[in-house]
Amino acid sequence: QVQLVESGGGLVQPGGSLRLSCAASGKIDSIQLMNWYRQAPGKQRELVASITTDGNVRYADSVKGRFTITGDNAKNTAYLQINGLKFEDTAVYICSAALVTSPQQLIPSVYWGRGTQVTVSS
Repeated sequence: QVQLVESGGGLVQPGGSLRLSCAASGKIDSIQLMNWYRQAPGKQRELVASITTDGNVRYADSVKGRFTITGDNAKNTAYLQINGLKFEDTAVYICSAALVTSPQQLIPSVYWGRGTQVTVSS
């Protein structure tokens, strides 16, 4: 059983910052990729940032310069630092991980967390 648990969301004023965490636990042999998505009410889920185990990162154009994704391989945890928060950043932030649970597993499986709410309001 693999679980992903997000934390760090909250209510913040415009221009503020948050640091989100996504911790993976359970029967994990290795993680290949961790992603942060967000979903605002009435909108499609949006991929905002990704990180591979060797540190390659990618960002959606809408968040470049304000979001920073990092990872701690030893803790199976990914972080999302969000600076300069805007009203339009309000969403549920959800992480996913592509991982294998044994050395014999050739194709990673994707697991999802339940999300953490980020609300930007004055």
